[in-house]
Parts: sequence; C-alpha cells; structure tokens
Amino acid sequence: MPELPEVETIVRSLANPATDSDESGQSTVLTRGIVGRTVQSVSLLWNKSLAFPSTANLEKLIVGRKIMSVDRRGKFILINFDQQVLLIHLRMSGDIRVERSGDNEIRKHDRLILRFSDGWQMVFHDPRKFGRIWLVERVEEVTGGLGCEPLSSEFTAEYLFAHLQSTTRRIKPFLLDQTIIAGLGNIYTDEALFLSSIHPLTPAREITLMQAESLVRSIRNVLEEGIRRNGASIDWVYRGGDFQNHFKVYQRTGEPCVLCGTIIERIVVGQRGTHLCPHCQRLTEKTAIN
Repeated sequence: MPELPEVETIVRSLANPATDSDESGQSTVLTRGIVGRTVQSVSLLWNKSLAFPSTANLEKLIVGRKIMSVDRRGKFILINFDQQVLLIHLRMSGDIRVERSGDNEIRKHDRLILRFSDGWQMVFHDPRKFGRIWLVERVEEVTGGLGCEPLSSEFTAEYLFAHLQSTTRRIKPFLLDQTIIAGLGNIYTDEALFLSSIHPLTPAREITLMQAESLVRSIRNVLEEGIRRNGASIDWVYRGGDFQNHFKVYQRTGEPCVLCGTIIERIVVGQRGTHLCPHCQRLTEKTAIN
C-alpha cells in the first residue's frame, strides 16, 4: 500500500501548475501537473470506486470547474476545486497517471478518468478495487477522524507519549493507528522502530518519554528520507521511487543488520509482517515473559 511518502510524491507531482515556461519563454505543458486545468468530462468506470456522491452529482459538481490546488491529509490525496474537494485514497493498489487524452487506450483497471479542456486527462488506476473517491464540501467530512500529521509541528514527544500511556496495545499496531498518527504504514513503521532501537512487540505504555522523543525523530527522519527518494517501489503497485534500496530492516529477512551484522528477522505483529534486528531491538525481560 502506498504510504505517506509515496502519496506525498504523487501529490507534489500533481500540484505542479499545468503550464510553465521553457528557456525561450514559450508556454509548455507539464505532463504530471493538474493545477489550473478545467474538467471537461468525467468517466467513472467502476461505480463502487465512488463512495460519495452519485455519479450524476459528481459530473454536475466538477465539470467546468478548475483545479485550484492539490494537497495531502494522511494517505488521502486532496484535489481542491473552488467549492468542492475530491479526495482519493489509493488503498492497496491505487495509482494516478496524467497523460494526453486519446494517447492511450483505457486500461483494464482504470476506475476514474477526469478529462481536461486542454486535451489532457487524469486517470485513477486501481487493480484490486479497494481505492475510494469522495467529493465533499469539507475535507473533514472524510478525514475528521485522522490523527496528527507526523511531519507537522503538532507531532511532538509529549503528544506521542500521552497517547502511548492510554493504550494496552503493542507499539507496532499503535503506530499504525491512523487516528493517532496519519500516514504511517508497515514500511516506515518498521524502519522508524529500528532507528529507535525499539522492539515492535514492546507494550506502548512501557515506552519512556525519552524513547518517545527518539521515536518522533525517527519517524520524521524515515518519512523525510522516503519523500526525498520519491517513496519506495517494492512491487507492481507503486513505481518511481528508490527508497527500497535504502531499507535498514523492511523486507531484509535473512540479511545482516547494517549496524551489528545480526540476521534480520521477520515476525507477525497484529497480523502484519514485521521486520527487525533482534540484537538492536531487544525485548525487555518483562516484555519477553509476557
């Protein structure tokens, strides 16, 4: 599933203005940018991709409207019109491409096409059909339950520590809870726990304030590095990034730890495959017994 860095990479590409100037001053079209483009028509190719509103209302509300900006909230892509916001959640296999209309045939797993008045189009492609689309007046109608943005100033050790003390869960499932931290997924959680030397099975309430400070720094570091490297391309779903070439533990089962040489292990925590170094991320005796 695309996580915060992968979604942020897509958003930054889409947020480019639709036109720019080359060295000669001539206006040129950027293939990935959609800001400033006006929707000419809408094709919904799989009705269940649209969570709200109806197909007819979707067309009525955005045809003829100009895209003002593109933002992100957690793992949601926010395409802002003057009065409405189109939210897209990629879920397990979603992706977005921008191309010239008519240059490419409709692909098997294309779910939504926004055709623009300048001859370009944006396509939502989703093989597994888990992705969802909403058109609402207020973003909070969909994202109101999300927790803190991990790259924001509100994400502090104090914020994290307070939530850690109020749960009986292990730290790995806790960090994946989108109502606490918006945007973290399996990859970046494993990487952040490794950088903080915290075992994924550690009870969240056993994390000290000092460890919480380290975890906040580690989460920010891995997310920022992921964004710098345009995310991770680890399967056929998301393409374009190279953070997978810099993983410390994720999907490195059987390989030596980059710090101590101990063999990386894979365990299951909260039904999620989890990667760790058993030497660098040791369980306390109390936790191991429990």
